[in-house]
This record gives sequence, structure tokens and C-alpha cells, in this order.
Amino acid sequence: MRTERRMHNVRRIALIMVFGWAPSLVFAGDLIPTPEFADHAIPVSIPPAPEDMSWEWLNVLILIGALGLASYFALVNRSRRSLFLLAIASLIWFGFVRDGCVCPIGATQNVAYSTTDSGYAIPATIVLLFALPLVFTLFFGRTFCGAVCPLGAIQEVVAVRSVRVPTWIDHGLGMIPHVYLGAAVIFAVSGTAFVICRYDPFVAIFRMSGDVNMLVFGACLLLLGLFVGRPYCRYLCPYGAILGVLSKGSKWHAKIAPEDCIQCRLCEDACPYGAIQEPALPLVPQGKPAARRRLAGMLLLVPVLIAVGIGLGMLLAGSLSRMDPDVRLAEQIRGEETGQVTEMTDASEAFRGTGQPISELYAIAVQRRARFRTLGGWLGAWTGLVIGLKLVTLCIRRKRTDYQPDRSRCVSCGRCYRYCPGEQVRLGLIRDVSEMVPDVKDAGSTA
Repeated sequence: MRTERRMHNVRRIALIMVFGWAPSLVFAGDLIPTPEFADHAIPVSIPPAPEDMSWEWLNVLILIGALGLASYFALVNRSRRSLFLLAIASLIWFGFVRDGCVCPIGATQNVAYSTTDSGYAIPATIVLLFALPLVFTLFFGRTFCGAVCPLGAIQEVVAVRSVRVPTWIDHGLGMIPHVYLGAAVIFAVSGTAFVICRYDPFVAIFRMSGDVNMLVFGACLLLLGLFVGRPYCRYLCPYGAILGVLSKGSKWHAKIAPEDCIQCRLCEDACPYGAIQEPALPLVPQGKPAARRRLAGMLLLVPVLIAVGIGLGMLLAGSLSRMDPDVRLAEQIRGEETGQVTEMTDASEAFRGTGQPISELYAIAVQRRARFRTLGGWLGAWTGLVIGLKLVTLCIRRKRTDYQPDRSRCVSCGRCYRYCPGEQVRLGLIRDVSEMVPDVKDAGSTA
């Protein structure tokens, strides 16, 4: 009886639902009419318009003007004030307005990548951004670093209480930019990553956003820059390594004294970047044989260092290849397949969703590893060459009679100008050098 009663109630509820909803369905047709698509225009996908290149060409024109002004202020006008104001303007435009990208430093990777990938069409503006500072450096020295580069400008602003870095530390750390340059080129030509841009310490500051780790890294460099002048320029910048080599052969270069050096030694500690070379007397005859043997030994050591570097670079190929996203993905998938990894990453989950065979991914990873074995050997050879040439140059003693800027390290910032009595006379601040140096002859004899 209870079962029959339950079935009867179910039938009643069903009838109520059917006859209760039927009118609502009828009225719903009146409330929400069926749309007609007779006059509806079907949307057509339109490719986006090409990016306006006017800003990029404006950037190139401003770069040319800034390089010209920096060279004039450093070599002709010899105005530290003008160079500093130009550096502030460059920091604002190339840094905060243009977000620090694309800059000549990062363009190094674009140029390197274009040499190996025929399908990569590098814009002419990027080529000019890369080449223009190099051309100006060949003629006027590193004026780009002094007042145009936004990375250098932001460090110039905070360099207020710089201390002298010990010579052996300065020379040792000074090799890092050359090695960094080699690594950046290796990763760029392999299509792995643009590491200069990825690990740029100041771009996140220019954009007021970005990776927290890079923001902290940039802040730490600026804090260090209060006491060590331009730490990124001197010990990390790969583009500065190129400019330093070209600046050695520049046709003109900024000088400490406007004319002749009187060896007053007032500029000795003026440079916060350790770029002032003291006068050096030639070796005495008794010391020349030992110096020649030392130089010969360093020259013989160069090929040994290159060979060792090749071996170490090939051994580190596995670690270098992990910068490649396909290699990292293959290792992740292999770990998941073997049970060594329990959780999937976004990349591995997306790969599995494509349905691509895992064997193809493994084959790509093996090919990339083999290529990095060759590239690692080249990077090791480059590193060995950098170390060897540094040891050779330290064994060469050049005669200098005046205080001179080290052309490879001097960034033409103009900080040393006001320390020179000759500059004070040129500016009309004093009538004679004796007003700053009471006895010029005695000062010159003690230099």
C-alpha cells in the first residue's frame, strides 16, 4: 500500500511540474525572442597593424645627439657639470621613459642571434643602437658609458663616497664582464635565452615592476655603488667589455690635464673608478731579463689555459644546457615518467596536453645537449683566453711620464678635471698653478 501511495504521489508531482512549466515556456518565448542573424555581420579576424617604428627611430636620433654631446662635453668643453646633467637626462629618457629597452647592451644578443638564425629579421634600429656607441668609442673613448648609458647614469648618481678597490681585486673582478660576454653570446646564438636582459639589475627599477629577485639585486648594487664606484659597469657589464677594448685604440680620449701634466699628484685619488694611471719609469737594466722570462712564461701559459678551458667547458655542457627550456622540460617529463618527480609543472602539463610523443622531446633534448657540448668548449676557450691575456698584460710595463687615464677603464665622467691646476687656470678660477701647488718643481720631483 505504501509503495502504491508513493508511486501515486510521484505521478501527481510529475503532472504538476509538466503543466506548471508549460505556460512558462510559452511566455518565455515572448519575453526572450529568438534572435535573427539575417542582418548580422560575421566578424572577420584582422591581423594587428604593424608596430609604429617612429619611437624607435626617435630613440636612435636621440642616442646620436646624446653621444655627440657627451663627446663634446668630455673632450672639448671639459665640463663635469654638463656631463652629469646629460647623464640625468639619459637616465630619464633611456631608463624610465623607454623602460631601459631596447638598449645597446641588450642589443648585443640580438646581433649575435641574427648571425646564426637566417629566419630572424633584426630591425635596423637595433643594429644602430648596438653599433653607434662602438663607433663613437673608436673616435672619442667611452663617452657612452660616462653620460648616455642609463645603467651607468643610475650608478653615477649614487657614487658619492667611493673607496679605492685593491688592485688585485679590481683586476680579478674586471675579467668577469669578458666571460659574461662570452656566455651571453653562447646562449644567444643557441636560441636559449637572452641572459643579459633576463638578469639586468636595473630594468625592473626603471619599470617600477618585475621580478622581485632582480629588484633586490638592483637595489643591492645601488647600495654597493655608494662605496664602490659603478660596480655593474666595472665588474659585470658585457657591453662595457667591448667598449673597453675599442677605447684603447680611440683616436681621441679625455685627458686629466687640458695640456701638460705637472705631476702635482692632486688627481691621484680623484677617480672613484680606479682609472688613473700613475707615472711609471722604465725597468732598470738588471730587471729586464727577469721581466722577459716572466712575460715568456705567461705567453706559453695562454694555450694551456685555453686547453683547460675547453675541457672544463665541455664538462659543464650539461649544466649549461639546462638553461634551454626544452632540455629542462625533457628532464621534468623523464622524472615524472620514472616516478622521481611526483608533481607536474605547468610546462609538463601543457606538453602532455599537446599529444606530442615524448620520444620527440627526448630527441630534441639530446640534440641540444650535444650542441651545448660544442658551445661549452668555445666558452671555455674564450674564458681561458681572457685569463691568459690578462696575465700577459700585467707582465707588460709601459713607460708613462704623466698621470693618464686608463683608456680601457676610463668612462669619461669628468670627475678628475677640477682636481687639475691646469684646468683651474683654463676655467679662470686661478691665475697660476702655483696658487694650488706652492712649489710646482718640488711637487714634480716627488711624483
